[in-house]
Amino acid sequence: MRQYSPDLTPPWKKPKPVPEVPAEPGLVVEEAGTGFCGAVIRCEAGTVTLEDRFGKHRVFPMEPRGFLLEGRVVTLVRPSPAGPARPTRTASGSVAVPGARARVARAGRIYVEGRHDAELVERVWGDDLRIEGVVVEYLEGVDDLPSIVADFAPGPDARLGVLVDHLVPGSKEWRIAQSVTSDHALVVGHPYIDIWEAVKPSSLGIEAWPRVPRGQDWKTGVCRALGWPENTGAAWQRILSAVRSYKDLEPELLGRVEELIDFVTTPT
Repeated sequence: MRQYSPDLTPPWKKPKPVPEVPAEPGLVVEEAGTGFCGAVIRCEAGTVTLEDRFGKHRVFPMEPRGFLLEGRVVTLVRPSPAGPARPTRTASGSVAVPGARARVARAGRIYVEGRHDAELVERVWGDDLRIEGVVVEYLEGVDDLPSIVADFAPGPDARLGVLVDHLVPGSKEWRIAQSVTSDHALVVGHPYIDIWEAVKPSSLGIEAWPRVPRGQDWKTGVCRALGWPENTGAAWQRILSAVRSYKDLEPELLGRVEELIDFVTTPT
């Protein structure tokens, strides 16, 4: 007698097998039923918890064919316990995405005043900027900002964000920023004389940033007051090396950089 399989489903109607992917922390997936997209932050008892880019958490059952990874249907499985733990957060506090490739650079840009500003932004937000495809450039001052913005010609698909030092009402920087009127350009700033001051004194082991009398070069005056060699380049490297994450920066800078990243990456 012939032996028949108990499964009488024609082969062309059977679902194709899909890859099983370990739900490692930081893995970014989309839940197939709801479209919720987020990074894995926890996996336990047959469920996985995802966190989206706004910090919202959702818990989903790890059902077969229940998720999309880079547009492909997958089945999430519990990861093996072996191996060292990977960091789950970037220096900016965002969810880390292990193995993520840098996105092709957007037409939009973020401009900062100088090299130190650019290096500090890279130190804390570098991973985020590469994933979002945002390039940071520095201007060496903002005196010519209106003409620089005009030359850039920002538009809906090429938005421009600018970070300005000492942006307080009545200052020269404030008056220059007010003259930029494009709907596709955003100028924000922090209240500090220089980006150095945006690093928390406690991270450097000092009580406070010294006050430098008017008429003195501010950075040189800081070095003198702190007893550091009057080499501003070496002083900056000392400051930058003390910055390990967003926790070493003042909130007045953190909020402005996050605002600029959101502005240049959000379509109009």
